[in-house]
Amino acid sequence: MAAYVVATYTINDPEGYGPYVPGVIPLLQKHGAEILAADYETKVLEGSADTVTVILKFESEEAAESWYNDPDYVPVKQVRLDSSTGSVVLAKEFVMPSA
Repeated sequence: MAAYVVATYTINDPEGYGPYVPGVIPLLQKHGAEILAADYETKVLEGSADTVTVILKFESEEAAESWYNDPDYVPVKQVRLDSSTGSVVLAKEFVMPSA
């Protein structure tokens, strides 16, 4: 069953953030992620939100966690953590209950 990683954050240090995207793309490919959305000017329809929204699709929850916990991702993730504030969540695919 597919799983989705949704990251929402605001970049506080654009120069420091610079290496993040080139560093994360190969790791996403390594773990079979599909980038469904990546918007650096998120439009808020309700409530409040950060300026960056990224939605990733993985084949399973295990694949998503494998990417997030990959030792090669640790230094790349630290670039994002040091240069932005926000959150990253993991959501499982919704399956409509039978009637």
